[in-house]
Amino acid sequence: MKLPQIINSLLETDLYKFSMGQAIYHQFSDYKTIWSFKCRNKDVHFTDEMVEEIKDQIKAYCSLRFTEDELEYLHSIKWLKGSYVDFLRLWQARYADFEITTDAECGLAIEAKGTWLNTSLYEIPTLAIVNEVYFKMAHDYDDLLLSFKEKLQAKVDGIKSGKYHMGAYSEFGVRRRLSGEAQELAITELLKADCPENHIVGTSNVYLARKFGITPVGTMAHEWIMCVGQGNHKHNPAYSNWYALDAWVKEYGVLNGTALTDTITTDCFLKDFKLTYATLFSGVRHDSGDPFEWGEKMIKHYEKLGIDPKTKTLLFSDSLNFEKATALHDHFDGRIKVAFGIGTYISNETKIDPLNIVMKTTFCNGMDVAKVSDVEGKGMCKNPAYVDYLHRCIDWRMKRE
Repeated sequence: MKLPQIINSLLETDLYKFSMGQAIYHQFSDYKTIWSFKCRNKDVHFTDEMVEEIKDQIKAYCSLRFTEDELEYLHSIKWLKGSYVDFLRLWQARYADFEITTDAECGLAIEAKGTWLNTSLYEIPTLAIVNEVYFKMAHDYDDLLLSFKEKLQAKVDGIKSGKYHMGAYSEFGVRRRLSGEAQELAITELLKADCPENHIVGTSNVYLARKFGITPVGTMAHEWIMCVGQGNHKHNPAYSNWYALDAWVKEYGVLNGTALTDTITTDCFLKDFKLTYATLFSGVRHDSGDPFEWGEKMIKHYEKLGIDPKTKTLLFSDSLNFEKATALHDHFDGRIKVAFGIGTYISNETKIDPLNIVMKTTFCNGMDVAKVSDVEGKGMCKNPAYVDYLHRCIDWRMKRE
């Protein structure tokens, strides 16, 4: 490697990878998936040298094992069970699961194939590695870090001056961070600026949550609904949310309950988010579409079910900055609890645009899977015919139920 090792602990991932991982281990350990990388920036190109560095960094990641101290920390999280922690004691990433080439328009193609139990854990470290390699090898990293520090200071000054009032928020920036150094610096400075009006309650990065003694945050991602709902060939994919919510409650009961609404559109989600699930889950997460319209829709849904919205939480996590979070907080204040997961704006705001990179599940059990979110352009299915089929299933259900 030409750069220092980027991922140095298997805890350096988002908490929801362990939340989903435990449920996969107990209920879907035989599921097989394929994950595909995509860079959405049209002006970004990865050189051959970068690709070789990414390969070397992923090989280094694949050499890691959980330490006993790390496993003990995971076991201290109230919904993680000893059986899953024991599995993680044996777990190690397999470099053989990766296929990394230059066969893409951006110069970097990555696929990961294997059990869902394994490949799910690869997503976040892979994206963190790609980001850090790119910014350190394509740009003057020291100059970018200086720019990052200046913009971070402006955020801190805004918190201290009373410009922002977001209430509770968390840092969600592992996958698109400038670097591990930058993410850690951001959390350090935001903790110093912590106040009741802008209270940083935690981070999705389990490694940094442990290091700073703050709460690791995260429940489920789109992969959960896609694979549980569409990976079984007997399922009608328009009912993906029901299958996913049912399996989640089977695993966690009332614990760890924030439901993600937009995998096959929020309107379809609400068909399944009836009284039982709406009561059991402590709240819902927004990740696409107009957040104000979505929040109003959720409040009306809770009221229709006879549930006091003030007992529930709206978690916003779609391309947020402090200004947007403040506006949302003010709009919903006193009507429903709100919280924010803020990623790129905290972990990678510099004088240049961040990478818009993703790594998504594209196949499960040999079958296409897809996301149909509340806006166009967030899906990654390789088979347009399957996306059309999914749309038709959703439309059929929406018009007939």
